[in-house]
Amino acid sequence: MIGRFLKQFAPRTLYGRAAAILLLPMLTLQLAVAAVFVQRHFEDVTEQMTNNLLLEVELVLRALERHPVDEVSQGLAAELNIDLQSWDGVPRDNRLMFYDISGRTIIPLMRSRLEGLREIDLSDLDFVVLGLMTAKGPIQLILSRDRVSASNPHQVLVLMVFTGIFMTLIAYIFLRNQLRPIKRLSVASAAFGRGQRVALSPSGALEVRAAGQAFLDMRDRIERQIEQRIMMLSGVSHDLRTPITRLQLALELMEGPEVEDLKKDVSSMQMMVDSFLNYARDLAADPVENVDLVALASELAARMTPPAHFELVGAPRLCALRPVPIGRAIENLLVNAGRYGTQSILALHFADTGLHITVHDDGPGIPEAEREAAVKPFVRLEAARGQNQGSGVGLGLAIAADVARSHGGQLVLGESAKLGGLSAQIRLPL
Repeated sequence: MIGRFLKQFAPRTLYGRAAAILLLPMLTLQLAVAAVFVQRHFEDVTEQMTNNLLLEVELVLRALERHPVDEVSQGLAAELNIDLQSWDGVPRDNRLMFYDISGRTIIPLMRSRLEGLREIDLSDLDFVVLGLMTAKGPIQLILSRDRVSASNPHQVLVLMVFTGIFMTLIAYIFLRNQLRPIKRLSVASAAFGRGQRVALSPSGALEVRAAGQAFLDMRDRIERQIEQRIMMLSGVSHDLRTPITRLQLALELMEGPEVEDLKKDVSSMQMMVDSFLNYARDLAADPVENVDLVALASELAARMTPPAHFELVGAPRLCALRPVPIGRAIENLLVNAGRYGTQSILALHFADTGLHITVHDDGPGIPEAEREAAVKPFVRLEAARGQNQGSGVGLGLAIAADVARSHGGQLVLGESAKLGGLSAQIRLPL
């Protein structure tokens, strides 16, 4: 329970936690040293010096019992560097500065030793003024403050503070150099999750170098696997074009009621191959660049039949994306919306931390239980979406989801609050 309560006050960044690990022991040590120093220096030393001074004050007071005030003032008191003056005898409250630590030790000690003491004035840090009632009447003794407390007592504290600051700066520089490779590794990892390749050279401590090299090896293996998968599937798809073309030519020469169904199947196969080849070509060759997504989305919305209504929310800005794949993903969502609905809306929402690309339609939508399967390749939900709107090949949503994942985002299907049909939203980090 206590750990959970303290956790909410702990720093959340790596820099903050490392700084806390470094500074908390140093501050604790300095506070402990300061407490011991204050106790021994401001209390013990002050008490010893005050007792020595009180011996001289008592000697002056005993001399006043036997000699006149002027004689003691010019004689013994002057030799002891004590200024003896007359006093009106009206006691006032003890005057003490709020930050005078040694004064809080001086006052009770003097009151316990001097019976006739009526007033102690420590408002001037250079002098101690005592008001006493003696056998010769009220007198005032003025003494140098250096005689009851050590001079420049703050030097040790100041030295400790400045030394702590200096060592903290050195530790911060060292800490920043040690954490910089970890931060670069984090940036490279986040960029790779968004489909971007950031140069990374492992540096820092041995463990950090090992983690950086492991990330580079993993990134290279993943990129090789993706490249091999795309090349293999695109090669298979390309090789399928020739037999599909021969099938189409053969079907054109055939007659019969079953020929039309066969032509539709071959046409679907052709669309499937073309869709995948276009997607593989775009994903392999298109680099990341700053894209004016507003212009791209508005152009795609206007190209649809009928045109989709375009909406913009937030302040638009350039986004680091692969323009052709992201355009194809938006186009696939718009084509699906036009296939299963009569009207559609393309909405762009620029937030502080992310970008939402949403396509709304007024079609039958997709049941919640089937939305996860709908983004899988070659899955067609004709029972839910209806069969009179035209045929697809089951790659539209799958390609859009894959494009979103390659940019570090995701495709989320839901119910459209604007048109009542399907809401397909690509969420991308910025």
